[in-house]
Amino acid sequence: MSKRKTKGGAVGPNPWSVPLSVSDVPEGGLHVDLTPDEREREAIAALAGLSRLPRLQASFDVSRHGRSGLHVVGQVSATVGQTCVVTLDPLDNEVDETVDLVFVPEPQAARHEAAEIEVPVTDVTEALVEGTVDLAAIATEFLILGIDPYPRKPGTVFQAPHVGDEIAHPFAALAALKKERGGRRS
Repeated sequence: MSKRKTKGGAVGPNPWSVPLSVSDVPEGGLHVDLTPDEREREAIAALAGLSRLPRLQASFDVSRHGRSGLHVVGQVSATVGQTCVVTLDPLDNEVDETVDLVFVPEPQAARHEAAEIEVPVTDVTEALVEGTVDLAAIATEFLILGIDPYPRKPGTVFQAPHVGDEIAHPFAALAALKKERGGRRS
């Protein structure tokens, strides 16, 4: 496979975009390493709801899938700044996601999705948009999928506050009010 190192340039609504056309991929395949710049990482962090994104890297091997499709295999790794859901302290977490996607022209993808047979997960395809796939969008999507939705500092355990019997049920306040009024009706 040939190698190409690239940095993204923000194009369109995505904070980071690296489009790759089927015609850009030689028969022997292509290796692509991606690293967004600081401005792009800040925009991705905002999109993903992160406090910061000090590191994001993606490494893909792209090969042809049939005559007009692409097969993208690789890794997305990052260091993400989050807030502990228990202590509210800042913390850094690592994300490491494996990517294995097949892209086919839009009409083939639509036919494939419309089939009423059960398709194994390995045969699921994505649609190429005008013969192009955006590698940075793939990296961003897999980063977001890999983020821990409930990050905790190591060793931190949530301890629910002790609740007395008087307020143990949802209608405790109404029971107390009724007791205070002496059971009389207004």
